Amino acid sequence: MKYLVSKPNKTLVGSIVLPGSKSIANRALIIHALSDSPYPIENLSDSDDTQVMEQVFNSNTNHFDIGHAGTAMRFLTAFLSQIVGEWTITGSDRMKQRPIGILVDALNKLGARIEYLENDGFPPLKIFGSHLKGCMLELDGSVSSQYISALLMIAPTIENGLTLRLKNKITSRSYIEMTLKLMEQFGVQHVWNGNEIRVTEQKYKASPFSVEADWSGASYWYEMAVLAKEVDVELIGLRAESLQGDAALAQWFEQLGIKTTATEKGSRLTKNGQTQPKFLQLNFIENPDVAQTFAVLCVMKQIPFHFTGLETLKIKETNRIAALQDELAKFGAEITEPAHGELKWEGTFPLEKQAIPEIETYHDHRMAMAFAPTCQTFGPVAILDPMVVTKSYPEFWEDLRKVGFEIESLP
Repeated sequence: MKYLVSKPNKTLVGSIVLPGSKSIANRALIIHALSDSPYPIENLSDSDDTQVMEQVFNSNTNHFDIGHAGTAMRFLTAFLSQIVGEWTITGSDRMKQRPIGILVDALNKLGARIEYLENDGFPPLKIFGSHLKGCMLELDGSVSSQYISALLMIAPTIENGLTLRLKNKITSRSYIEMTLKLMEQFGVQHVWNGNEIRVTEQKYKASPFSVEADWSGASYWYEMAVLAKEVDVELIGLRAESLQGDAALAQWFEQLGIKTTATEKGSRLTKNGQTQPKFLQLNFIENPDVAQTFAVLCVMKQIPFHFTGLETLKIKETNRIAALQDELAKFGAEITEPAHGELKWEGTFPLEKQAIPEIETYHDHRMAMAFAPTCQTFGPVAILDPMVVTKSYPEFWEDLRKVGFEIESLP
């Protein structure tokens, strides 16, 4: 199945209700369970990843298949390790290729017993939940912040608490900060000095909680706004004061011509008259999930770029470095990887363009959503496996239709 996506005009006008943040929702579900909270979580994301987490907490089985949900795999591995019982957790073929050894080693040092059922260092896992005892753990901070967040969330429940010493450059620091701020909202305190984070043994306090709108999902609307000539879009629920590091997008898009104005219901996007930059250099170390948005946008606007801080992109839903190179080549752009964690484009189109590019999505929701707006500049584009967007933004295609995109389903 594929969608043929087109936009017959250059305007972008309307009001869109953004989904709740998947990152916040999945953390809130873990903390909610650890606090034995009687309060329902409001505005919970309806994404596949969050639904998977909910199903685990509401199930009567000890075997869990979380599909493509990487966040669920990391968070639930830590959570189940301190719940007495025997558990197995598996996922899709791609999930079985995504490393989890760093987290498993850390949990086993705390007294957990986790075994690999197929390949060492990768899911599926057999988890023998038990009482954990805290210590000081050293972790490589450059690999995945989700390992760190997974450990931090269970830290208050561990005997003597936990100290994490982070080595090397910390990737996605904003996501670690998000985790700690959420823990604070449920009564758990921490101390972060230099490269050490200390969480003592303490109790979570049940508290009402509402999930805020997703800034990563908003990035595609900012991309569409840049590519449109006339813009007046209100994104309901999107707030500048946010737990999400991707809220920095509002400032980043200022230089690309988009003004963000707070409204009673959220944020309004309009043009600010800014001249397009001749070259864009950005570091995505804190915001890796929006790298695809910017790479695609720059090619469509013919803005040469050099992006850094992309070290984790190869272990996401797909190898996003290779995926961007392959799919942007269909528009004639040759994207290079000058060093690990970097992407660069000279602003030229030496490769043969496809008349109607067919975009492979590689089971990656962000590939589908980042490439859909290309039709505003390039003309009709085909998106393969389009419903992959349900991983984080189930209403994405319907929302595009609301602002005048035409979407035709093809076999």
